[in-house]
Amino acid sequence: MTTELPVIVVSSGEPAGIGPDICLALSKHHIGARLAVLGDHGLLADRARKIGLRVHLRDCDTVAHVGGHLIGSLQVMPVALRATAVAGRLHVANAPYVLDMLRRGAALCSAGAAHALVTAPVQKSVISESGVRFSGHTEFLAELTRAPLPVMLLAGKSLRVALATTHLPLRAVADALDPGKLEPLLRILSADLDRRFRIERPRMLVLGLNPHAGESGTLGDEEQRIIEPVVRKLAAEGLAVAGPVSADTAFTPESLETCDVVVAMYHDQGLPVIKALSFGEIVNVTLGLPIVRTSVDHGTALALAGTGQAREASLLAAVELAIDLSHAPA
Repeated sequence: MTTELPVIVVSSGEPAGIGPDICLALSKHHIGARLAVLGDHGLLADRARKIGLRVHLRDCDTVAHVGGHLIGSLQVMPVALRATAVAGRLHVANAPYVLDMLRRGAALCSAGAAHALVTAPVQKSVISESGVRFSGHTEFLAELTRAPLPVMLLAGKSLRVALATTHLPLRAVADALDPGKLEPLLRILSADLDRRFRIERPRMLVLGLNPHAGESGTLGDEEQRIIEPVVRKLAAEGLAVAGPVSADTAFTPESLETCDVVVAMYHDQGLPVIKALSFGEIVNVTLGLPIVRTSVDHGTALALAGTGQAREASLLAAVELAIDLSHAPA
């Protein structure tokens, strides 16, 4: 690529949700990148009219045609809808459209044509209804890029939370915890926080699975059998890792001063805390991929689609972090 500005591609997400709305709202902001939104031109034009946003949409067939981002304008890499999209109304026929955007964005990044992929929210249920097994962006992009172990990281202004397991029913979490997965996950987390976030020897605080971190085995033995041996092994090798600690005290200000990231054992162990602190400003980052991928911290918000009430703060934060991460060594 011949320009110093990074190329950022943004998938516009579920067409019935707020993804198109918040992508259009990027036109209101200064962004130091060559930015292009993947999506249907007609959908974006119609949604702009609905939310009362005047924006010039310019189609770019290839990355070579994508120039610097300008206020009042949005560059679009066209991807065709499969069916008419109506704000707030899911249509299973458009599930392939959503996946087409992700495939194209991942392919551009994998080929080196783009520096990062930013994703607007998708509706997992409608994709699954279409017959595609889909548990989330994290797992889908890992499969596309052949990454063996993706790591989901939520990054806020005052807290980072990584997940040992992602989108699983709670009853399946304990069975999914395994030293053979937890150890490489912590290695990837440490390496990518160093390489991409430029945090030298990042301090990782690992939570227990059970109340009071198992209380010496009386409330569960996953800490003794799985988590503690992995933490001891990696600490002996020189990684800055501690735990397992009880989740009910790990998020105190004093505790957080001692770490750069908290590693939660399951989705709703860590995410409610960071969202309570910084909702709307959090960025979802997938580590362990050969590409840079960031995303918003919220869902499709079908009831807000087309109303003009959706806020783009999280998407803008995801774009800004993607730009920053794109400058890290490959």
